[in-house]
Amino acid sequence: MSENEDETKVITTEDGTEAVIGGVLDAKVTKEYDDSEIQVLDGLEAVRKRPGMYIASTSSKGLHHLVWEIVDNGIDEAMAGYATTVTVTIDKDNVVKVEDDGRGMPVGKNEKTGKSTIETIFTVLHAGGKFGGGAYKISGGLHGVGASVVNALSSWMEVKVFHEGKIYYICFENGGHAKEPLKEIGDCDPKKHGSIITFKADPTIFQETTVYDHDTIRDRLRQLAFLNKGIHLVFHDERMEEGKGDHNFLFEGGLKEYVAYLNKSRTVVHPDIIYAEGYESDIQVEVAMQYNDGYNPAVYTFCNNINTVEGGTHEEGFRSALGRIINKYARDNGYLKDKDDNLTADDCREGITAVISVKHPDPQYEGQTKTKLGNSEVRKIVSDIFGSQLERFLLENPDQAKAIMEKATVASQARMAAKKARELTRRKSALEVSSLPGKLADCSSKDASICEIYIVEGDSAGGSAKQGRDSHFQAILPLRGKILNVEKARQARAFENNEIRSMITAFGCGILDEIDTSKLRYNKIVIMTDADVDGAHIRILLLTFFYRYMKQIIEDGHVYIAQPPLYKVQKGNAVKYAYTEEMMTKVRAEMGDRLAIQRYKGLGEMNPEQLWETTMDPVNRTLIRVSLDDAEKADEYFSIFMGDEVEPRKDYIIKNANFAELDI
Repeated sequence: MSENEDETKVITTEDGTEAVIGGVLDAKVTKEYDDSEIQVLDGLEAVRKRPGMYIASTSSKGLHHLVWEIVDNGIDEAMAGYATTVTVTIDKDNVVKVEDDGRGMPVGKNEKTGKSTIETIFTVLHAGGKFGGGAYKISGGLHGVGASVVNALSSWMEVKVFHEGKIYYICFENGGHAKEPLKEIGDCDPKKHGSIITFKADPTIFQETTVYDHDTIRDRLRQLAFLNKGIHLVFHDERMEEGKGDHNFLFEGGLKEYVAYLNKSRTVVHPDIIYAEGYESDIQVEVAMQYNDGYNPAVYTFCNNINTVEGGTHEEGFRSALGRIINKYARDNGYLKDKDDNLTADDCREGITAVISVKHPDPQYEGQTKTKLGNSEVRKIVSDIFGSQLERFLLENPDQAKAIMEKATVASQARMAAKKARELTRRKSALEVSSLPGKLADCSSKDASICEIYIVEGDSAGGSAKQGRDSHFQAILPLRGKILNVEKARQARAFENNEIRSMITAFGCGILDEIDTSKLRYNKIVIMTDADVDGAHIRILLLTFFYRYMKQIIEDGHVYIAQPPLYKVQKGNAVKYAYTEEMMTKVRAEMGDRLAIQRYKGLGEMNPEQLWETTMDPVNRTLIRVSLDDAEKADEYFSIFMGDEVEPRKDYIIKNANFAELDI
């Protein structure tokens, strides 16, 4: 139960089960955490041979995954009621140290392996205390592969455990091999408990990089602190100037503070954050939400601290309750008449910022990546708990409820207008050439896997691109001027915009909830703009449109940015192109004196042959694939840079002005 008993209420649901509204499930474990709790299911060489099976990739993302695996173990201790603080330190050599003040791992011998329990945990896959023995009620990692995988993919790892006044130590090297068995190395304060795990990622595995990104780790630790109210997360980055790499995160308000943080650069529709908390059948539910004056919903879902980016049954329960309660309130209070249709889910979600977090003792995910929650019982539990407290909020706060109802009803009217405009973008068939935009110079091939479309600014660049391209597989779509900033416009205006309609029609895959990337006519969508301020602005306008209306084409890796050269350098008959200022310096050094240098300010300055050779020829060109690693961060940046609010944009510019490079 929560600390304030007056805030809790037991309700009986339709099927007769009881849900506690406003209560916090006590996840503290009373059963002893001893050697018998560590169960062995089944050797680390497989991890080193196929690391992608365990950490998705050996890129920067996989490198950071090592940190999350160890941090999650500390968080699990905190959720079990034993740890209060988890500290992450990165030294100047990119060695990671994770310390927690939990129970400390058992230090006896494991019956099945005959080795110490700690050595077993770090050297045997599927060995851990999270398979149902009682050491943990709730945990993020349930497969028992986290610690051993990190060990397998490290050059070396050291483990210290503080247990009953003693310090225990073991060291691993060469991909997880123990140098010697676990040993006692000293005494400590009997009150001190917990673990310190230090490791160095193996550069032979992580060949792309072994350098951790400060912002990535900081942001994840902040997120974990939001999701686990009352848990202290500390980050020390010794690679940065003194003081600049230190962060302390502790949020007693939990998800309420998280939503406030997400909405900090937006104008909110109502001042109070709607908060729901409760549990049923050992499943803890926590939801926080608040409307802003924007048009795009931002809903983030988590299960046991894992970001379920594809949603799942917890999000379905949230959407169901949101639509049900808002429609009920709207009809009961005259915002909807008898003849009016119900508000749709999209009407109710317009401009919403929401975070949904469930803690489940036995989560079932759809797929190995844990990106979609599949437990069917969660749908009803979230709907019951959130719906009950949302209804209470609306009844107790009529002024704020009025603002929400007006937001939803205006969204409904705009949706109807957008529906009419949207019809203009539809075609009977993706290959129906007669309905393609007139200014599109299409390619002759109908094999989407090899086809590319270049989006260029203006007829001048479009003319050079059309003449210089390979018409078999390269299409050209010139845009006139800057497209509409969809961050500031409702859907109806977006669908009425000629440039946007041209792109939707040309791509052929639909938009928003109707998008189907299997119908995309081009495997690569390439943004090719001038290397100046206007070109950069057009680029961000296009990316804003793709992110808000066609996010799937970014997630599937279909969007690219072309890199045209900045300079043409000629000496006699020798010609070289420089794509950056750094490359220009190297070219000068290589070619010597008496150079003829041309600075390209626009693609229209290039003749077709030059444009093909430098920017469109698959052999020579440089394309940057647009990826979406962090939806939360992307949403924040699009809101800051492209939204109505000037102050957040101004603050960002002031803070980062010293990093800006001016193209004059």
